[in-house]
Amino acid sequence: MSKMKLIVTIVGLILFFQLNAQNSKTVAYIDQYKEIAINEMIRSGVPAAITLAQAVLESQSGESDLVKRSNNHFGIKCKPEWTGARTFHDDDAKGECFRVYDHPEASFKDHSDFLRTRAHYQFLFLLSPTDSEAWAKGLKKAGYATAPTYPQKLIKIIKDYQLDQYNTIALARIKNPVAPINEIIPTISSPAEKISVTIQEKEADAETTESETYIPNSKKNDEQQNNKYGHLNYPEGLFTINNTGVLLAKSGTSLLAIANQYNISLSKLLSYNEMNEVDILKEDQLIYVERKQKKGAQDFHIVKKGETLNEISQLTGVRLESILLYNKWNKSTLPTPGSKVYLKSPTEAKSNPNKK
Repeated sequence: MSKMKLIVTIVGLILFFQLNAQNSKTVAYIDQYKEIAINEMIRSGVPAAITLAQAVLESQSGESDLVKRSNNHFGIKCKPEWTGARTFHDDDAKGECFRVYDHPEASFKDHSDFLRTRAHYQFLFLLSPTDSEAWAKGLKKAGYATAPTYPQKLIKIIKDYQLDQYNTIALARIKNPVAPINEIIPTISSPAEKISVTIQEKEADAETTESETYIPNSKKNDEQQNNKYGHLNYPEGLFTINNTGVLLAKSGTSLLAIANQYNISLSKLLSYNEMNEVDILKEDQLIYVERKQKKGAQDFHIVKKGETLNEISQLTGVRLESILLYNKWNKSTLPTPGSKVYLKSPTEAKSNPNKK
């Protein structure tokens, strides 16, 4: 009996030290990649806690052969659209094709893009970014993993390693980009209260001073007039054009991240800005977080060289469909530089001849 107890004790000690060793590796792995996960949440809207939990699980805390050979932390398979380097690994079937990345950051970014660009994952981005349990169950529902206990595994990792704190840090940095990672984030008093800034709060700030409401046709110097969107004249953050909430989004910004920040769906954001299915902006652009008005603040807009109807719609805060109606044009019309584009019904504009 004593011999049996000794064996049990030895086995228990071995398991204890193995578990501690694994925990130490996981803690080190999370510490190494937490900043990437936070930045990806800000960029893409995928919760940092979910990203880290999936990375821990899929990569075995960075110890899997796939990670060591290919920097693939999420086990993302090639898929038909993948044109990068490849490796082959036994998974659901023998010798399956997996993506190879030059560095870990590329793997984390591709994971975010993988989720946000596929239609069957879009419902996830309507969930609260701090509801890790809903996200974990949603990933399983969307078919991310075949294991029936996949959500429970993610939730356990999140709880064991307190990964939810990184969601809070990411949301705080959306408000304050210089917030340090060890900042103590205050607890939200009401479950209904959102950490992310709402449109109404931003608009309230914008209405406190007249200087934060941009008037599109106000006088500018020549340098500003030649700038496509007059960037030098726009305030930072949310402001208004034609009584509509708008912001100047920089090149490389994720529209999905903007949608999440202002508590609206990506489809609505695209609709407000009369845009096709895009996410990452290729150039600086005015992005409305509310639907534009049917009429302009002024009667007309004078076309500058190179301006399109879409750009005029964004500059003036008037819906493109309304501009087409007032001017009896179609979407393919190219306005002539120096000509007038009516922002109201021509009849209404003529009834105010002194208004510029």
